[in-house]
Amino acid sequence: MTFYTFTENKLRQFTENVFLKMGCPLVDAQLAADVLLKSDLRGIDSHGVARLSGYVRLWEKQRINATPTIKVVHETATTATVDGDGGLGLVVAPFAMKIAIEKARIYGSGWVAVKNSNHFGIAGYHSLMAVEQEMIGISMTNASPLVAPTYSNERLLGTNPMCYAFPAGKYPPVIVDMATAAAANGKLEIAQRSNQPIPEGWVQDSSGNTSINPHQLKEGGSLLPLGSDKDHGSHKGYGLSATVDILSAVLSGANYGPWVPPFVAFLEPPTDPVGEGIGHFLGAMRVDGFRPAQDFKDHLDNWIERFKSAKTVDPDKKVIIPGEPEFAYEQDRRINGIPLIDVVVNDLNELAKKLEIEGL
Repeated sequence: MTFYTFTENKLRQFTENVFLKMGCPLVDAQLAADVLLKSDLRGIDSHGVARLSGYVRLWEKQRINATPTIKVVHETATTATVDGDGGLGLVVAPFAMKIAIEKARIYGSGWVAVKNSNHFGIAGYHSLMAVEQEMIGISMTNASPLVAPTYSNERLLGTNPMCYAFPAGKYPPVIVDMATAAAANGKLEIAQRSNQPIPEGWVQDSSGNTSINPHQLKEGGSLLPLGSDKDHGSHKGYGLSATVDILSAVLSGANYGPWVPPFVAFLEPPTDPVGEGIGHFLGAMRVDGFRPAQDFKDHLDNWIERFKSAKTVDPDKKVIIPGEPEFAYEQDRRINGIPLIDVVVNDLNELAKKLEIEGL
């Protein structure tokens, strides 16, 4: 296994060129590239440029609309439902979050449900849009059914990530960005590329037995909810995932549960859809709708400092503030570059040949 390091600008230009070749308008290509690069910069390698081929394959199957007409189809003063017209979730979700932020600016909070979209990258990108406006940001999405509910071996839910982001004062934002499954599917993809076993409790085989095989999903297995099994709280992970699915899709009119179209192009969407595309749910709340923003940020700084000073079992390990590792990655990678495994580099160069653009 070999790693190659690329500058942010190099990967950004390459990614923009891929989206332009798909027929995306320049502003959409730049935005989509920004979402993916944010993932790589923050060390979430599973959701960055490594996903480019997947988006292209979906576009080739006419399951992504490169030139969508994104529009509001239902609205009140503080809420809206957006139809993404089959566009890139990387473009549709920021469109919806901007609406949530604008409603919050006027009324204190804004909530937007989205239907007819696609994979939207990392949830943290969209929540951070609100943080930049001194607001609390919330984002979530449903996803391809790979997760079995507690006691089941049937895939009914996605990894269904949710993110809450809070602006701090002198410290980076507190960002709780997580899958509601025991592990994100992207972590399995990383293990597959490096040919490494996965920890117990991430997946089960088709009979419901625990497995450490990273290829288990291809053999009929399923991911497990956060908690892994009932004794360790999988019913809580299942409940969180169900919440994401309901807010993102049952509320918006998107597909939910086992009807969510798969991200991989070699699997066809269900022939009996109950909605349109993939669903998201985004929200923004003005901090000063509850107390002066500076007071909140001062106290969140105090919260961070108290947790950072907590006594630990191992003196060499400190309590980690949610979002802290990703912030450290971003500071480092902006200076020292973004590492990509050779398998990903080879895949991207093959993609470049196919699209007739300059490779890496």
